[in-house]
Amino acid sequence: MNALMKLLILAPCCFFFIALIKLLYDYLWIPLRIQHMLNSEGIKGPPYRFIHGNNKEVTKMKQKALSKSVGLTDDLFPKVHPHIYTWTNRYGKNFVHWNGARPELVISEPELVKEVLKNSEQIFQKKKLSDIGRKFLGNGLIFIEGGKWAKHRKLANHTFHGESLKNMTPAIIASVETMLEKWKGQEGKEIEVYQEFRLLTSEVISRTAFGSNYMEGEKIFAILRKLTVIMSRNLSKTRIPLISKLWKSADLLESEKLSKEIKDRLMKIVKKREDKAVNGEVNSFGSDFLGLLLNAYHDSDAKNRISLEDVVAECKTFYFAGQETVNSLLAWIVLHLAIHGDWQEKARREVIDIFGNQNPHLEGIAKLKIMTMIINETLRMYGPPNGLARTVAREVQLGKLVLPAKLDILPLNIGLHRDPQLWGDDVHHFKPERFAEGIAKATNYTAAAFIPFGLGPRSCVGMTFASIETKVALSMILQHYTITLSPAYVHSPIPILTLLPQHGIQVILEPIHSNA
Repeated sequence: MNALMKLLILAPCCFFFIALIKLLYDYLWIPLRIQHMLNSEGIKGPPYRFIHGNNKEVTKMKQKALSKSVGLTDDLFPKVHPHIYTWTNRYGKNFVHWNGARPELVISEPELVKEVLKNSEQIFQKKKLSDIGRKFLGNGLIFIEGGKWAKHRKLANHTFHGESLKNMTPAIIASVETMLEKWKGQEGKEIEVYQEFRLLTSEVISRTAFGSNYMEGEKIFAILRKLTVIMSRNLSKTRIPLISKLWKSADLLESEKLSKEIKDRLMKIVKKREDKAVNGEVNSFGSDFLGLLLNAYHDSDAKNRISLEDVVAECKTFYFAGQETVNSLLAWIVLHLAIHGDWQEKARREVIDIFGNQNPHLEGIAKLKIMTMIINETLRMYGPPNGLARTVAREVQLGKLVLPAKLDILPLNIGLHRDPQLWGDDVHHFKPERFAEGIAKATNYTAAAFIPFGLGPRSCVGMTFASIETKVALSMILQHYTITLSPAYVHSPIPILTLLPQHGIQVILEPIHSNA
């Protein structure tokens, strides 16, 4: 009996001792070893703090930065990424900081960024997501790897290239026409265009990729926005060892609930499309993105087949990526056209010269040089600011650095796009003429100075589609309206995965009667 009692007492003590050793190894020894290794190579950064890393500092800096106003020609970097801005100035363009016990190497040198994103040997893989991140878009094209990614990318390429894009243009035009018809009752009055473009881009992606309409996908868009906010506010939250495995946070529980709801709604759309094919109402599942996904799901060849979970994940990815990025881009372009009347008039003259008062067409869209310059400059200044995070799959040399496995790397868009050494001292000013001779000659350095859609094999599959949608919408708006900025507008860009106008963008639209 005494022996049994001793065993019962000793067992939990041994368990506690082993757990303590693992805790110290994972959350003290490994981080300090990596920190020392990188420091010895000249990579400095804020010191590692036990378990929390630098997350407490990051949270404080973000809260302080978001409370500050910003001018139209101010540097957005300190507001959008205050911690990275501070540490870049303190430690250099390449530095390491700590998301909990996870090291993240921030790089802002174009050559290193190019090497990481080209990723020819698949060493720099997509960063592993948190539990909440996986509920958002975790199994979709943006985050998957290897053969599965290649299979899904092939499906996406079929959707957004060549003849498919030509077939999508009428649906884009019809969606813009609906928006313009609604605007007729608001001429001369203040209108908030960020919300207007949210409805437009939601309608476009619903029609072109899913053969439906905004009303059918309305709740899906709303749920994705909620998941975006939850994911964004958890980017710098520390996962406490053991506790995070035994106890689910309110945000994780909410994300699980929202993820289930969005899956249920997507399954209804999938079932509706399948039923039409089964009942003989249509000959196939369709040639849009949803149709291609369902054809792959029902493929008789196991090598080409995808799972139902894959179908749901890719639907979520394209509902979000096809809507949110173009929405933000259109809003920021209209803001700058409202401020810079000279560029608005140049763009309008170009549109009228090419299309007259007729609807845009693909042949003419390819000739919109001035509009392309305006789009590129807006992407440079207000493109997605959150970087293109990667993880080192195995020990590798990057430039002169030797990097350990499982190190996260953040090639930072905004660090490149707002670097005066690359763009000149007027880097914070809206100057589309930078791109007059194309992207290659726009900067003092061409390797990876301008990467709004990424670079290499993982660049955005929908960038041509996004460009066409943006040009069609802007052309049709400029044919009908002059745009001026409302006195009510407050400039406050905030990062929630994309860069959003915190208080919307208020403008006044005056009709151009000659084109009415």
